[in-house]
Amino acid sequence: MHKAIAVLAVYGLLFLAAAGRADEGTAARFDGVWTTVVSCAAYEGAVPYSYEFPSTVKDSVLQGERGVRGAPGWLQLDGRILPDGSSKLSAHGLVGAERAAVGERARGTPYKYQIDATFTGNSGSGHRVKGRPCTVSFSRKTP
Repeated sequence: MHKAIAVLAVYGLLFLAAAGRADEGTAARFDGVWTTVVSCAAYEGAVPYSYEFPSTVKDSVLQGERGVRGAPGWLQLDGRILPDGSSKLSAHGLVGAERAAVGERARGTPYKYQIDATFTGNSGSGHRVKGRPCTVSFSRKTP
């Protein structure tokens, strides 16, 4: 009886170890360097704009940055990508050009918004949740 319990315990540990390795593979599924493009349409008098910048995904966490942190025109995206590819990203930054900001807010004014995104394989897409219509596209860079 004790031998049977010991065998079951060993098989259980092997199963847990294998499941952990499978989770690690899933967690790293989207890891890599991505080209990110944020495009916002003309809206309520603000001119349209589009930015391209690199983002990095490590351990399923996306971090992207455009411009110089703390300077007008800076933008940062970050958030977790779930195993199914869905993601809720946070965008925050500082207004760069008054004409591109809704309400012509002053250069350097802070802003933030949320993005709903979906990643599949080597691409992803998303949209701004509230406010100005903006889209985001992601394409994974190949080594």
